[in-house]
Amino acid sequence: MTFQRARTDEQRSRRRRQILDTAAAMLTEMPVAKLSLNELSRRVGLAKANVLRYFESREAVLLDLLDTEIQDWIAELEHLRPTGDGTMRERGDRLADLLATSLARRPVLCDLLSAQGAVLERNISTETGIRHKHTARQALENLGRLVLRHLPELGTDGAAALVESTLLMTMTAWQCSRPSDAMLAVYASDPALAAMRLDFTDLVRRTTAVTASGLLARRQQPAGPPPKA
Repeated sequence: MTFQRARTDEQRSRRRRQILDTAAAMLTEMPVAKLSLNELSRRVGLAKANVLRYFESREAVLLDLLDTEIQDWIAELEHLRPTGDGTMRERGDRLADLLATSLARRPVLCDLLSAQGAVLERNISTETGIRHKHTARQALENLGRLVLRHLPELGTDGAAALVESTLLMTMTAWQCSRPSDAMLAVYASDPALAAMRLDFTDLVRRTTAVTASGLLARRQQPAGPPPKA
């Protein structure tokens, strides 16, 4: 294919969107670790050097895609109105289930989150890192506001802590709940061992619910006197 430089902002934006959409489609077929810049370039229909005109590296593509996936997730959550009835624990449990099940429906987002620190935030420029972190900070604030709509008793700090804990658990649980072929064979060999296989949705749901309960309990319980010297 003969490369045609995108000369207007609209053309450049469309080309970037094409690259991101292709990467997202690839991640439905393969994990982040197997997505190569060579294969991405081939599927987009551009030489690798031309893809690098729009993104400085494979990791920059994936980092931009992570930001897009999180924004899409937030947009989904914003359309789900909370029910105000029930005790704090009941509403916390419903919130935990909402977050866990919505994340489970987004395997591309979960895979990108699980690779964020070890892969996506490597081989990028400081400028790209700054742009990503500003976007991530805004996303965390938006998620905190969404949590407060469901559980206002948490307060701003508690909502932020719950969001951080849920995302951290997502990163860990996604990796641990994707066993290798060898481990799948191990689980299939013995029902007692099969019970050790982790379920992503259940793990994120339980951890988020327990964290919410703990944050609420700490917020309601006044701090004790400082320890004596």
